[in-house]
Formats: sequence, structure tokens, C-alpha cells
Amino acid sequence: MKKLVLCLTILGTAFMNAQDLPSNPEPGKCYVRCTTPDVYVNETVTVTVKPAYKVLKTIPATFKEVTERVLIKEEGKKLTIIPEKWGTETVTFVAKEGGNTLRIVPASFSSSSETIEIKPAYALWELGSPAPDCASGNPDDCRYWCYKGYPAEYSTVSTQLLSNNASSVATPIGSKSSSYTKRVLLEPSKVVEEIIPAEYATITKTVLDKDAYTTEETIPAVTKTVTKEVLKEKGGLTTWKEVECSLVEYQALPINWNLGSATLTSEAKRIIDTRLMPVLAKNPGVKLEIASHTDARGTASSNQDLSDRRAKSVAEYLISKGINSSLLVANGYGEKRLKNRCSDGVSCTEREHSINRRTEFRLINN
Repeated sequence: MKKLVLCLTILGTAFMNAQDLPSNPEPGKCYVRCTTPDVYVNETVTVTVKPAYKVLKTIPATFKEVTERVLIKEEGKKLTIIPEKWGTETVTFVAKEGGNTLRIVPASFSSSSETIEIKPAYALWELGSPAPDCASGNPDDCRYWCYKGYPAEYSTVSTQLLSNNASSVATPIGSKSSSYTKRVLLEPSKVVEEIIPAEYATITKTVLDKDAYTTEETIPAVTKTVTKEVLKEKGGLTTWKEVECSLVEYQALPINWNLGSATLTSEAKRIIDTRLMPVLAKNPGVKLEIASHTDARGTASSNQDLSDRRAKSVAEYLISKGINSSLLVANGYGEKRLKNRCSDGVSCTEREHSINRRTEFRLINN
């Protein structure tokens, strides 16, 4: 990536136009070229490689022998008449109904009294007697006013209270009973019906168990799912955008990968969300390189493969968050760019090796 600083303004307008550089760069600032990317979306198409069809099979008729019970003489009846039976019954009835006589008990009262306030309590100002040691020749100068209260006045009135209200007391008069005898039907006449059972015989015959038929089996269609990219929005417009100069240099993305793994942990995703997503949101349309490195331990090929997969994992997570894939470059450098002396065959501490195990990012030109 190129840093565009003050020296560009010295080269003149003709050079900048020839190199497609920013027209008015400011000293000490950095710029990247942004190309509006083509926006593609994935569409899934299902192709029928073999259509569904039917397979028919004929099943012959089947028969079976059955035993059937048949009627050879119908059921009959025999009727017998049984006469009624009579008896007597004594019935008791009320010859004279009972009643009541009533006695009146008058109301009764008790003595009581009620106190009534006939004059409420009150107070008024009154002029007192002259003071005996008054030094004034006018005795009214030594008199004082008092606000004097007077109690309420009451009167007691004799009253009567109702103890028991008037009532009546009923005395019953007994009733008289009598009886008579009547003839009653104990059992009515009836006809007893005796069933003469029917007579049956057993026969054997051959019947159709299941007629001939065909079975139908549907062989499902064979399909294949194909994913294709469809252009949603045409890009191509090139512009220059000012960015922070620190972002055109490699910046650390402090992901702690599990040993030999390229799977993003929840903590790694949080780091990408909080560290990388704001940079992309602030610089829309700018291309981003994701670079992953390993230490020198292990083979060069396995380290290269591991770094490629780790860089790709970060890119795929960004794509899942809605970042256009054309703006992402995932590069794995394996052990090619060590930051210290810890190459193959050199004895180093774990801390020194950990300096080389890193994932970085930077903004680059489209």
C-alpha cells in the first residue's frame, strides 16, 4: 500500500493524473483507492436430473373357504294366559283437620332517661376589678380584660324503652283420623310368551377373498441443488478515500487461536466485532487484508495451511456479518514473516515464539 504524504504535492498535477492519485492530497495524510465492488448474491437452483415416475405390479385374486350357519326353520312362539289376582287394603284418612287457638301478649316497656344539651358552652371578654396598687389617678388605667369561659347547660328527660313488642301465642287443636277398606289388584292378568327357538344348519362355500388388483409405486424424482452467483448491483466506480495512516500498516488482531485450530471462539468473534467491524463501518468500500502468521515450529507446509485457514475463518465470519467478499483478501504467510530470530533450529522461549503467532489486518488499495 502506498502512503500519500506531502512529497506527492511536489511531483505536480501531471504526475498525479498519470498515476490516478488523489487530486488534492494534504500533507501528512494517507489515502486508499476504493472501487465500488460488484455486488453478487447466491441463489440456489434445484435441477431435476431424472423425473418422478410410476411402477405398476399386478396382484392376482385370492379365494378362501368359509363356513356359514343357515336358517332351516324360523323361530316360533307359544302363548299362555295367567288371570289377575286381587286383595284388600285399609286406607287411613283425616276425618277432621286440626287447627290452632291464639292468645295475644301485649307490648311491655321499661323506664329510661336521656340528657339533652339545652345551652352550649361559650366564652366572652369581661372587664376585671381595678388593681389595688394602681399608680394612676384614673382607675380604668389599671383594669384588665379577661376572656372568661362558661360551661354548657343540660336537662334530663324521662323516657320509656320498648322491652317486648306485642305478640301472639298459638295453641294447637288436634285432628281426628278414620279408615276404610278397599279391594285392590295385586297382580294383573298377563300372557306368558314362550319362544320356540329356530333351527340352523352349517354349510361350506368358496368366496372371493381379495380381487385382482395393481399396486402403484412412485419413484421420486432425482434432483441436484446448484448454487450460482447472480449480479445484484454493478460496481466499478473508483474513488480515493482518506484513512488513518495507522490503518495502512499492519494492525494486531489479538485472537488467541487454540493449538492447531482455525475455528473462531466466541471471544475471537467478540474481538472481530469490537476491533475490526468499526474500522470497516468507518471506511465503506475500502479493501481489507487479513494476514495470519505462525511460528517456525512444525513443517513449513503445515504452518502455511494453518495460517491460510485462520485468515479464511476471519474473512468468512466478516462475510456472515454482511461484509462484501470482494472487499476482503485473506492471506496466510505461515512462518515466512517471523518478527524475531526464532527460525528453524533456533532455541527460543515460548514467549518469543508467541510473538510470531499473530493475526493482523490493514487497509489496501482496490
